[in-house]
Amino acid sequence: MSLESKFKLSMPADALRAKYAEERDKRIRPDGAAQYQELKGRFADLDEDPYITEKIVRDPIAAEHEVVILGGGFGGLTQGAHLVKQGIEDFVIVERAGDFGGTWYWNRYPGCMCDVESYCYLPLLDDTGYVPKQKYSTAPEIFAYCQMIGRHFGLYDRTLFQTQVNGAEWDETAKRWIVTTDRGDRLAARYLVMAGGILHKAKLPGVPGIETFKGHAFHTSRWDYDYTGGSPTEFMDKLGDKRVGIVGTGATAIQAVPHLAAAAGHLYVFQRTPSSVGPRNNRETDPEWAASLKPGWAFEREMNFTASISGRKPEPDLIDDGWTHIHRRDGAERAECEDDLALAAELADFERMEEVRAGIEAIVKDKATAEALKPWYGHMCKRPCFHDEYLHSFNRPNVTLVDTKGMGVDCINENGVVVEGNEYPLDLLIFSTGFEVTTEYTRRMGFDPIGPGGLAFSRHIENGLETLHGLVGRKFPNLFTISTLQGAAMPNYVTMAHEGAINIAHILRWAIDKGATTIQPTEEAAEGWASTIENSLGKFIEYNAKCTPSYFNNELGATDEVGKAKAWMPRNSVFGGPPDEFLSILRGWRASHGEERDLEINTD
Repeated sequence: MSLESKFKLSMPADALRAKYAEERDKRIRPDGAAQYQELKGRFADLDEDPYITEKIVRDPIAAEHEVVILGGGFGGLTQGAHLVKQGIEDFVIVERAGDFGGTWYWNRYPGCMCDVESYCYLPLLDDTGYVPKQKYSTAPEIFAYCQMIGRHFGLYDRTLFQTQVNGAEWDETAKRWIVTTDRGDRLAARYLVMAGGILHKAKLPGVPGIETFKGHAFHTSRWDYDYTGGSPTEFMDKLGDKRVGIVGTGATAIQAVPHLAAAAGHLYVFQRTPSSVGPRNNRETDPEWAASLKPGWAFEREMNFTASISGRKPEPDLIDDGWTHIHRRDGAERAECEDDLALAAELADFERMEEVRAGIEAIVKDKATAEALKPWYGHMCKRPCFHDEYLHSFNRPNVTLVDTKGMGVDCINENGVVVEGNEYPLDLLIFSTGFEVTTEYTRRMGFDPIGPGGLAFSRHIENGLETLHGLVGRKFPNLFTISTLQGAAMPNYVTMAHEGAINIAHILRWAIDKGATTIQPTEEAAEGWASTIENSLGKFIEYNAKCTPSYFNNELGATDEVGKAKAWMPRNSVFGGPPDEFLSILRGWRASHGEERDLEINTD
């Protein structure tokens, strides 16, 4: 019996490979990630904060702090929390929004919720004593929890809200980072932590004519409930006579579409690439289970989840959901020898996606619509989605899927959206086009740090990143970043950000105790970590190069040609090994006092 015959496939594996390649190729664009545009200039009004009820009026601030943290999402919150735990009290957080939350502040669209189990997604549960209300928390609950963290660790009194950083420059004489803001503030920081996150800078499609639309329009992260009616928890009661269009069918649209379908006079869903959608099976938290939890329960679940997505197959599978089922299913038990493992993993991936496509056929009644909703790519080429109402929405008579066959919409005119020459008149156009993830970090932060000798951060990294663990950079003293670059990429981003915050707080406690004026990785440590990144990737880059375009592979803009990765990419990539291995590296480094070995320190 051949290995392939042990897997349930609707067509030969070679035919699936060809189908995947065909679907990928039709979606490749020469402009890659540049096909999107920023919410600025003529689109600046779409980037306004609609959630601020009272604008803060204050005078410019001139102050010195031991630490300045940029960003008030989970990265900044966990960083602040662990500074407090380390006894470091002299710090300030600068946040553009009107409150804590980061992406959970901005994303208040109907149906918004976490797609990773909340018991292991929400950080610091053992500290706050909080137990989420459901297996998958809603956005309002997560936002409220961010506020709880802020109160619990006394972070509100240390935060400048409604404040945008517009510059940071190293003062060699003072050995300080001089941070400036749009309010005229001048903050001198011994240490600067950039914790801007990865899902906060919204993007729009670069569709011809987008600026000519005369109806109402907004991005999902700036939801206009004044127009739609309702709230994040209430029915949208102003859309009953409206023709609504939503562009995009990624993780956000999967959650918003069912609510729009229930409220709109007619809903048009414009799709370029379908998402993989499996069952979510959300449920309320069992009070008896919650009452039985012992200290450390949340960390145990988080590590159990991380082990599962690392392919470890821990027993029991405490999470037992779509994420862990995907990663625990590698086909290894059907391989007869070690040489078959790679093929077995590919065949298991094929089998899993066959089940997803069969599930779509079983739910969506219209055969043409069901066919258009089928994803033809590997299960980790795009972020897998889990939802119990999205597919059913296409059985409603007031919902139309407009499949662009991988090409995207033709254009937008004053009346609506045009696809294959057909105009779809709209009253409301919603852009569910996500966030900038793979653009330059400095672009996403909104400024370019200037280091010693006037060296711009963006210029410095052109020839490759120089960091230790992706957290502390060489040649930019006292500068820390919480990001995926030279860090880990995992479904639960908060785990990586939280562990990074712990490491940074550990380093800062050590540096302060040493009386340091500057710290940075040694050249050997930075080069060693770059080698670790490069050596960890294996077939990671090649796998993504064969995927359909998405932010996972920079819309295939990170390749010279399809299937051939650029030579510089490995050094600027993420850690390609199992996520739990990355966490073990950080924890082992702290336990062995790696700071004494890998960091240069000056006390002048």
